[in-house]
Amino acid sequence: MSDPLKVGIAGLGTVGGGVVKILAEHSDLLAKRCGRTIELGGVSALEMPGDLKNMLAGVPWYDNALDMAKADAIDVVVELIGGSDGIAKAVVETALGAGKSVVTANKALIAHHGLELGKSAEVNGGVLAFEAAVAGGIPILKAIRESLAANQLHTVYGILNGTCNYILTEMEQTGRDFADVLAEAQALGYAEADPSFDVDGIDSAHKLAILTSLSFGCPIDFDQVYVEGIRNITSMDIGFASELGYRIKLLAITKRTNGGVLQRVHPCMIKLDSPIASVYGVINAVVAEGDFVGRTVYEGAGAGERPTASAVVADLVDIARGISAPAFSVPVEYLEDLPEQPMESNSGTFYLRLMVVDESGVLAKVSEFLRDEGVSIETVLQRGRAPGETVPLILVTHEAEEAAMARVRAQLKTMAEVVEDPTLIRIEPL
Repeated sequence: MSDPLKVGIAGLGTVGGGVVKILAEHSDLLAKRCGRTIELGGVSALEMPGDLKNMLAGVPWYDNALDMAKADAIDVVVELIGGSDGIAKAVVETALGAGKSVVTANKALIAHHGLELGKSAEVNGGVLAFEAAVAGGIPILKAIRESLAANQLHTVYGILNGTCNYILTEMEQTGRDFADVLAEAQALGYAEADPSFDVDGIDSAHKLAILTSLSFGCPIDFDQVYVEGIRNITSMDIGFASELGYRIKLLAITKRTNGGVLQRVHPCMIKLDSPIASVYGVINAVVAEGDFVGRTVYEGAGAGERPTASAVVADLVDIARGISAPAFSVPVEYLEDLPEQPMESNSGTFYLRLMVVDESGVLAKVSEFLRDEGVSIETVLQRGRAPGETVPLILVTHEAEEAAMARVRAQLKTMAEVVEDPTLIRIEPL
């Protein structure tokens, strides 16, 4: 066999611990598959987790992760600290600058600094690998970079955040509201104490920016991702969606057309027979559509110790085998600047829920605002009568422009009879 691949791990949290366990439990299997052993040459963290002490006995400990990133005894640095800047970025920059390879699960770091880090890897002869940064245990980046390399992809979309998918699933199946289910998700460890990155769509947007670059061969541009989370989705909306034949999912969608690229993350209503409508709980799913292959669907665990660690070790296996490829499928200098389409250019059908005072003439006023913007109504739902009380009024539109619906929504807010901000959910024909 060849010389061992010496790995240094920066960060021994959930995923870091999982990587240590895989390397220990599957050391013989990995050696057979790689033609060489993958060995821990060092670790660095704020503290030593108690359950890892035996497995890490004899492994060099570095108080400063930057020292490990520069150490001659380390071939590959695995960065599992997290965060788009700070020590995580410094460790990766240091390792790549020293000619080492880097494996990371840090989607925020790649979404914000991936191009410069990818360039550093190319210049210094290392590899930058980040399969674990998108969709956990689903090998979607490898599929796009390798298995679908013969295709021009035009659409990639999916459920990229297990926390949001769990919340929406529980809301649908139990009828509970968002705040109640979020609290449960936090108690179960599916959501952080501060869940903003998840429920506000930022985590999904980081992942989508990476997918867009690999799928379409363009630079990452996180700032161009339209982002909207699930905080305003109610059990009422989920119930009406079901009545209309839809299910609500937080989707990340990127499309390339002749006009450019449109990247968006927001709640969607999708038909029950859609490829990912039946993806429940914390599971992720990604759909990639190419010109020759057509539609391909990938589903699996999107987070957690074991799935994410599995993806990290898969990158280590490639490096141990001597497989080297540009981080973004092509060298950074070959990434093509594509026009970014604004969200206002999007068009489709929309679900509009208004909480209105139940009195005559309200629907006529609402219809006038829609008519003035050239938006026609396909379906109207209103259940029961409660004169003088607040009731839901549900409208489903025909095809309409995003910009027109934004103007309609703004106008509806001015109506005295509309007592809450209108809820607008896009209906996606996926």
